[in-house]
Amino acid sequence: MLTADRFVRSGKVRDLFEAGPSELLLVASDRISAFDVVLPTEIPDKGKVLTGLSRFWFAETAAVVPNHLVSTETDDPQLRGRTMRCRRANVLPVELVVRGYLSGSGWKEYRSWGSVCGVALPTGLRESDRLPEPIFTPATKAELGEHDLNIDYAAMVRLLAEWPPKDDGHRVGVNGAHRLATKARDVALELYRLGAARCADAGIILADTKFEMGLIGNQLTLVDEVMTPDSSRFWDATRYSAGGPQASFDKQFVRDWLATQPWDKTAPGPELPDDVVAGTRARYVEAFERITGASFQRYLDEDVIAS
Repeated sequence: MLTADRFVRSGKVRDLFEAGPSELLLVASDRISAFDVVLPTEIPDKGKVLTGLSRFWFAETAAVVPNHLVSTETDDPQLRGRTMRCRRANVLPVELVVRGYLSGSGWKEYRSWGSVCGVALPTGLRESDRLPEPIFTPATKAELGEHDLNIDYAAMVRLLAEWPPKDDGHRVGVNGAHRLATKARDVALELYRLGAARCADAGIILADTKFEMGLIGNQLTLVDEVMTPDSSRFWDATRYSAGGPQASFDKQFVRDWLATQPWDKTAPGPELPDDVVAGTRARYVEAFERITGASFQRYLDEDVIAS
């Protein structure tokens, strides 16, 4: 049972608790953020979708890279389906973003510079166009209420070179940073290709996604969440048409509604109306069921995922 003295911190979505000297409990709430602001309205069962999908992807990707998941079991019925017991990791100070399609901040950057995070792209691309090859486009990690910033690969290497992965303050250094950045980039691209193929089988386009990785000892390890509607753009393949926004199974539905509101994208955000809450939940659940091939109601009832 979790107690207040074991609380570590809260992120935008997850609450972290100590679970011994080498493990943490990650509890996915139903909070939702947009434009790096946690909104005042929750999406029912959202945390269970994130946990169930992450557990599924951790199993699917285990042959590509080790992950931090130990167990999803809990004695607390209120936390069932939304809790992961995980090994502690020294988490890299960058978001590892892979894009297969041109959308979001990547589309905005391309319109200005013809590139994304220093990766030159062909001229004449439209919003939501498929890229010739998936590209790796890292980003900084923003503090709560701040915005992530796209960076190029060289900037990622510089961040890693100054990063202290151990409590004793030893840094990776320039040579170590190059090796670590190369490994993280290559693993992220492989994970994206695996995820995109699995999503395609389910009639979903994985337009882009971001990964978190860290070191456990000297081993690069996949952490946090994996290819969920919070960390990815999932598009309906049957309705895909390049040249504009796409029908999605992620929080773009919330972003689109917020874009119509008189809001300056600073906290606190506006309350979400009931139809937006219901529509968002339905999209998250559909993503879960299509990708896993399992009933979300069964997951709620039994906390299982069909393989």
